[in-house]
Amino acid sequence: MDGSVHVVSHPVVQHKLTQLRRSETAPAAFRALMREVGMLLLYEAARELPLHDVQITTPLGDFPAPTLDGANICLAPVLRAGLGMVESMLDLIPSAKVAHVGLYRDPKTLEAIEYYFKVPAGFADCDVFIVDPMLATGHSAAAAIARIKECGVKRITLLSLLAAPEGVALLRAEQPDVPIYTASIDTRLDDHAYIVPGLGDAGDRLYGTG
Repeated sequence: MDGSVHVVSHPVVQHKLTQLRRSETAPAAFRALMREVGMLLLYEAARELPLHDVQITTPLGDFPAPTLDGANICLAPVLRAGLGMVESMLDLIPSAKVAHVGLYRDPKTLEAIEYYFKVPAGFADCDVFIVDPMLATGHSAAAAIARIKECGVKRITLLSLLAAPEGVALLRAEQPDVPIYTASIDTRLDDHAYIVPGLGDAGDRLYGTG
C-alpha cells in the first residue's frame, strides 16, 4: 500500500463541505452533513478493497458474483469527533468491525495523549480505516497509526474531512505507507494549530460544546 494523498473533489462532497464550514450551521445539521460526507469518503477509499467470488442464484440461474468480505474491514474512529462519521460508514458496510481510539491533544506540546484503545477480535487481519476528521498537526493521526500497527495491522487508510499541509507533511514523513483520503487540503494552521479556513473544532460543533 502506498502513502498517496487523495483529495475527493466530487461536487456533492465539496457542496456538503461548504455547508459544514459555515459558522451558522447548527449541531443537528452539522451531524447530518458529517454522516453524509463520511459515507462518501469511505466509498472513495474502499475502491481498492479486495473482492472474492461467491456462488449465488439469480432469477435466471447460478452465477459467481463478486463479494466484499466486510468481516475483514474495521473502522477506527479517533474519539470523539470520529464518531460523527462512523455510523454512516456502517450503513455502507454493515458487517464492518469497529475499533475505538481515544486521543486528546496536549494544549502546550500539541502531542497526542492516549486515554482509550479498544479493538475487536481478528483486528490484525483487517483492512483498517482510521477516521480522524481533522488532520491538523498530524500528531493524533500519526499516534493512532503507530498504535494500530503495534497490533500487527498491515493495511491502514486514513480518512479525514479536512487536512492541513503541515499534517500531511508529518504523516508523509512518519507514516509514508498510509494513504490519506480527504475532502480538502486547506491553507495552513493558525497559532493555535487550528486548520485555516477549516470549520472550527469538529467535536464541539458536532455536540454543541466548547
